[in-house]
Amino acid sequence: MASYFIITFLSKPPHIKYPAFGTDIPPNYAVHGIDVSHYQRLIDWEDVRDMQVKDIKIGFVFIKATEGIENVDDQFRRNWLQAEEMKIVKGAYHYFIAGKSGKLQARNFIQIVPLKKGDLPPVLDIEQISGNALPDLRKEIKKWLDEVEGHYGIKPVIYTNVDFYNNNLKGSFDEYQLWIAHYLQPEKPRLQHKWMFWQHSESGRVNGIKAPVDFNVFSGDSIDFRNSLIK
Repeated sequence: MASYFIITFLSKPPHIKYPAFGTDIPPNYAVHGIDVSHYQRLIDWEDVRDMQVKDIKIGFVFIKATEGIENVDDQFRRNWLQAEEMKIVKGAYHYFIAGKSGKLQARNFIQIVPLKKGDLPPVLDIEQISGNALPDLRKEIKKWLDEVEGHYGIKPVIYTNVDFYNNNLKGSFDEYQLWIAHYLQPEKPRLQHKWMFWQHSESGRVNGIKAPVDFNVFSGDSIDFRNSLIK
């Protein structure tokens, strides 16, 4: 695994252009990754693993697994197995549907995702209220988080964007690590809460993936990254 972790030195400018990746890469981060779903269609994971531009390689991937109560991403199983075969550190996320039972959505995720030692923590992707009362939404989110933590024995990570977090989640889930989406920022997201992952671009390019792909960085160094994985 250690071969995937690349250190970026502090002397670099605020952001660095990597034309082959199709996006700017923020400096001073050791671990870079992507997230994918069926929108990226059939992925050649060997090409993903082998791509390197200067000092940057893909060190991890989050893969969409489920959505709502019964939907399963139709590329999840293939992506999950092939990313593991290529020895890319992987994690899975669930897209939360507001207004649906958090417990039933958690069970959908649990039935599909076989997390094990060396994988990333499970992720809840929450981006929309869809007209639901905020207290009810928070209650169902907590049910999902509790159910998933009880099953896997590790606290999930919450994925959202800066505005949604500040307007709807701030102060209610402070004990959870964040994977935060905030684009066009040169060095870090504008967020007071500590974050674990930062999705800094939605328009990157990676060998083996025909569609645009999200780019992410991990907040710490390669040792911190290894320590964040399921034990």
